[in-house]
Amino acid sequence: VQLQASGGGLVQAGGSLRLSCPASGRAFSNYDVGWFRQAPGKEREFVAAIAGSSSTYYTTFMKGRFTISRDNARSTVYLQMNSLKPEDTAVYYCAAGTMSGNYDYTGKYAYWGQGTQVTVSS
Repeated sequence: VQLQASGGGLVQAGGSLRLSCPASGRAFSNYDVGWFRQAPGKEREFVAAIAGSSSTYYTTFMKGRFTISRDNARSTVYLQMNSLKPEDTAVYYCAAGTMSGNYDYTGKYAYWGQGTQVTVSS
C-alpha cells in the first residue's frame, strides 16, 4: 500500500482545511487508517483514525474540530479540520495497517505516506 497525504497549506486561525490520503493497492477497505502529526521539536502524535469498519477514533482535544472519513470506492481517507489554531501547525501524516492494537499507536500501522505541511497563522 502506498499513501500520499495532501491538502495542507497556510491558513489563518479559525479557518479550515481538508487533508486527503489516497492509497494505492488492493483491498483498501480492509485497512485501518490513521492521521498523525508532528510539530518541530515534538514527538509524532495521534490525531484520528478510522477502522476498516468505519468506526472512528479521535484524540480527546481534536474531537469536535476534526472529522475523519473514508471513501473506499476512491481508496481515500479524509481529515476535515475546522476551527484551526496556531498550535495545530505541524506536518500531518497518514498511515495504514491491518494489525490489531490501539489506534493511537504508531506501531499499528505498517505503511506511512509522506506528510503534508499545515501552517496556521494567528
